[in-house]
Amino acid sequence: MALTGRAALLAALGSIPVGILEPGWTGILAVNGPLALACACDYALAAPVRRLLLTRSGDTSTRLGDTADVTLTITNPSRRPLRAQVRDAWPPSSWRPGTEIESSRHRLSVPPGERRRVTTRLRPTRRGDRQADRVTIRSYGPLGLFSRQGSHKVPWTVRVLPPFTSRKHLPSKLARLRELDGRTSVLTRGEGTEFDSLREYVPGDDTRSIDWRATARQSSVAVRTWRPERDRHILLVLDTGRTSAGRVGDAPRLDASMDAALLLAALASRAGDRVALLGYDRRVRALVRGRSAGDVLPSLVHAMASLEPELVETDARGLTATALRTAPRRSLIVLLTTLDPAPVEQGLLPVLPQLTQRHTVLVASVADPHIAGMAQARGNADAVYEAAAAAQAESERRRTAEQLRRHGVTVVDATPEDLAPALADAYLALKAAGRL
Repeated sequence: MALTGRAALLAALGSIPVGILEPGWTGILAVNGPLALACACDYALAAPVRRLLLTRSGDTSTRLGDTADVTLTITNPSRRPLRAQVRDAWPPSSWRPGTEIESSRHRLSVPPGERRRVTTRLRPTRRGDRQADRVTIRSYGPLGLFSRQGSHKVPWTVRVLPPFTSRKHLPSKLARLRELDGRTSVLTRGEGTEFDSLREYVPGDDTRSIDWRATARQSSVAVRTWRPERDRHILLVLDTGRTSAGRVGDAPRLDASMDAALLLAALASRAGDRVALLGYDRRVRALVRGRSAGDVLPSLVHAMASLEPELVETDARGLTATALRTAPRRSLIVLLTTLDPAPVEQGLLPVLPQLTQRHTVLVASVADPHIAGMAQARGNADAVYEAAAAAQAESERRRTAEQLRRHGVTVVDATPEDLAPALADAYLALKAAGRL
């Protein structure tokens, strides 16, 4: 039982001493009889909190940056009307800073035997699962002098998915894919390895594409057209070790890698290829495989939702062994990791031949645009030192990338905004060259 602000004011005006009757219970020592009686009646007429029935419904998932509406249904089985203030508590990352009070607190009235709904709108600021905490209800009497208060556990989970901001590039990449498939332009030799059809020769065609047997059976010269192979296997490997925790802009490198992986997965599944995902540092953090083309993207998004960087050094040997087990057939292995010299030279390079011997390997890395800005800095001694440090860092990354290329690896090194389209372009180039 709690003394409200209105009761405290009346107590002061009526010279009613306020004290603690017992631990955890706030009340009054009545001197003014009528006022004490009014307070007691007000408390008695407040609807009981413990008997209320609470259930939830609404959204169970949302993308990072979007909103999720969770509805709380409150049923009042008592004979007294409920006049209440409700606080629907969620973790702090469920709202933007400064909006928690406005979003989580509600006032409502529920007549006896009826129910009412209130909706809490979440706007999460981090990926992962957001679980509802307790619902605290303060029930007031008709005079507002005293209130009853209690809490209920009403479980609910909202999964916050990656935002997939790179999906805006998907239409243009699909148009390029259709060109490779021969749907909007004529293919030439080298763009794919599977025979598609015969057509009449036109000036400019590669003479190596002429089908002499077909030409002998007709009056015109016939050439073969080719299309990219389908049903290829692609394994997306996310390095979730300590280097993926480094922040570039407002987000960890891992988030940019996931966004690029989602665009590539969407493009590859539309191309008829099979896509799998492996998240690894010292153990498997995420694994998705064997999904159909229509189910692969939702499966990847849900697997990535709770994936967070681990502050441990990635075990390159374990990663390689797990990738080989996950992709037993010849595949394109896309490793989204760092190009920092130490992890690559000491960890990846010694085990890289195990991958390149059986698979086509593509390494994609997130570059920091701030370093490029530092390299252009001039004007004072500090700026010159920063430019020198940035130039050295860029030189080391180029040297590391060149070491990987000498092992037959395709390397994509781009800023977070450019990584996803650059990775998609590299995939299309490999497909056009018949390397998949």
